[in-house]
Amino acid sequence: MNEENTDGTNGCGKVRTGTQNEAALLALMEKTGYNMVQENGQRKFGGPPPGWEGPPPPRGCEVFVGKIPRDMYEDELVPVFERAGKIYEFRLMMEFSGENRGYAFVMYTTKEEAQLAIRILNNYEIRPGKFIGVCVSLDNCRLFIGAIPKEKKKEEILDEMKKVTEGVVDVIVYPSATDKTKNRGFAFVEYESHRAAAMARRKLIPGTFQLWGHTIQVDWADPEKEVDEETMQRVKVLYVRNLMISTTEETIKAEFNKFKPGAVERVKKLRDYAFVHFFNREDAVAAMSVMNGKCIDGASIEVTLAKPVNKENTWRQHLNGQISPNSENLLVYANKEESHSKALGKPPTLPTRLNGQHSPSPPEIERCTYPFFPGTKLTPISMYSLKSNHFNSAVMHLDYYCNKNNWAPPEYYLYSTTSQDGKVLLVYKIVIPAIANGSQSYFMPDKLCTTLEDAKELAAQFTLLHLGPF
Repeated sequence: MNEENTDGTNGCGKVRTGTQNEAALLALMEKTGYNMVQENGQRKFGGPPPGWEGPPPPRGCEVFVGKIPRDMYEDELVPVFERAGKIYEFRLMMEFSGENRGYAFVMYTTKEEAQLAIRILNNYEIRPGKFIGVCVSLDNCRLFIGAIPKEKKKEEILDEMKKVTEGVVDVIVYPSATDKTKNRGFAFVEYESHRAAAMARRKLIPGTFQLWGHTIQVDWADPEKEVDEETMQRVKVLYVRNLMISTTEETIKAEFNKFKPGAVERVKKLRDYAFVHFFNREDAVAAMSVMNGKCIDGASIEVTLAKPVNKENTWRQHLNGQISPNSENLLVYANKEESHSKALGKPPTLPTRLNGQHSPSPPEIERCTYPFFPGTKLTPISMYSLKSNHFNSAVMHLDYYCNKNNWAPPEYYLYSTTSQDGKVLLVYKIVIPAIANGSQSYFMPDKLCTTLEDAKELAAQFTLLHLGPF
């Protein structure tokens, strides 16, 4: 093992030399029998472990770990993660200086061990005041390809991608919401492995690569949220896509009730997709089989089981996903097309990426309007007389939080920079005057936004996460 001679600290905060670091890692290797090698900016512990026979563990056995203290290494981390099960491989991302880069990947031998690690170690206080985030890590085998001519069919796109890249398995093309004969100007290309997808991205990413005379956009596709099999066995809601915009909820309910009258409880339609809620799971599964591929108002629909979203994930941010409060999440079901939000050029949810910590979680909010009749008696009130569940905006929550603690209102300071492609990117710094002289003088997220509203909302969410519960 080749270890740089840099200084670090141990779990007690005492400075230890590079020699001590190396001695600690060598002791770990001797105790466990695992090998350790550093290459390409990462240090691998195991992979495979001693005595391992057969192929590596399947997908779903690896977790992503973020917010690791930069001076913490395998001798401290491995024992913590061994609590969840046998480690197949531990990959710690490293800087040239010898510090770690703040994140790692831990592969267990089974999916159950990986899930246990998430349950017991996400938001775990690994050092006093230092909390790590742990979430599932999946090898991404899918690329997003944008700026595709809208008249191109799936077969043409598939043939073209097979010509210019290797390992193409399939392409996913969504028809336009307004003209089903055209695509939406983007596609998702599925590859046989993460390596094949990475090689294709490397070839296509420079921005000069053209398809049919068009310079295309290439990026990783946002992975679909994984839902455990036990949860999916309880789902009785269908996700229906490729509907005509003009199709009504009443029409959808009538069509899905044809195979068994009265089976549908309700329908919620948004643009060209809908969620069909059934009273019984058996009816939902049967309807999915019958209705998938059927035509409604001239459009061939696709029907699948809806993937539930954990209600606790409203106002919570996983390390590699995006969930923020919006009306779609209040449906408590994930929309597949929103998981590919970058394809539309404007994310439907604020990309908070708040590193796996919990923020104050208000109860589910009823978001609707009621008629305002003439003569209705109105009473002037202060917003601070309301309860926290009356607020959906993080900005309002933060103002309310400060008032309840008898603090002065938060102060917002706006900063900007310019991206490589010339976009103005914004970020707010928030100062809470009442605690400005304490351990943290200000709060600023590590992500930039393209709109003022998103930047302010993100900063408020970030601040609430660090302030703790109401």
